Amino acid sequence: MPDVTEIVQTEDLTMTISFENKVVLVTGASTGIGAAVAKGFAASGAKVAINYGSSHAEAKEVLAEITAKSGEAELFPADLRDTAAVKKMVTDVVAKFGRIDVLVCNAGGLVGRVGLEDMSDEFYDSVMDLNVRSVVSTCSAALPHLKQSKGNVIITGSVASKVGGGAGASLYAASKAAAQNLIKTYAKEYAADGIRVNSVSPGTIYTLFHEKHTKPEVLESIAASIPMKRLGTPEDCVGAYLFLASDEHAGYITGQAIEVNGGQLMP
Repeated sequence: MPDVTEIVQTEDLTMTISFENKVVLVTGASTGIGAAVAKGFAASGAKVAINYGSSHAEAKEVLAEITAKSGEAELFPADLRDTAAVKKMVTDVVAKFGRIDVLVCNAGGLVGRVGLEDMSDEFYDSVMDLNVRSVVSTCSAALPHLKQSKGNVIITGSVASKVGGGAGASLYAASKAAAQNLIKTYAKEYAADGIRVNSVSPGTIYTLFHEKHTKPEVLESIAASIPMKRLGTPEDCVGAYLFLASDEHAGYITGQAIEVNGGQLMP
């Protein structure tokens, strides 16, 4: 059996984070931050529902890595822009694992870099559907199960929601700002049900997102401007998700965002 706890030690504190007997649904978990988070929860003892859209081969690799270390996980493909598909996914997760304790709304993306002068209604809808509608639909579908488990939600935000996007990324930044604000409203609405809602707001993390959409020289410039002088990795983000999901250690935290950006933004 794998070590199912993550230990963080200082001179005065030993903190153990374990998710044994918990079920965690991670959307957009085939690559990047979502894949790292899924593996992190599995290593900490959780049963992990791995959602993905079209990246079946990559999702299978995540599943194989988890099960090779004696973790428990299953694949749940769904296009989260489709409300009916979201409802079916949640139903399937509960049928398989019996409950949902933690929902990580990570699915999202830039879609493309399009300037205002070239913006179309179709492009607008595609960005908002992917980054906002998917969050609303998934939270709505999972809500009855989160009420039963007194679970919690973690939404993946972005530094762009606070500083604006780069060239051609205005809608992406706006959509992430909308998602960031959802946590505040949901946190207030569902605190009485024992549900906590927070977000992790990554800075510039080197994933397929930037590999596809950002020029290498731009990434080099960004890295040079960050106090820690490097881009982040998906693994850099995992600890923040585990902490926020832990009722033992973050049980009085709701409606908040943890910035993971190497000092790129210091609000």
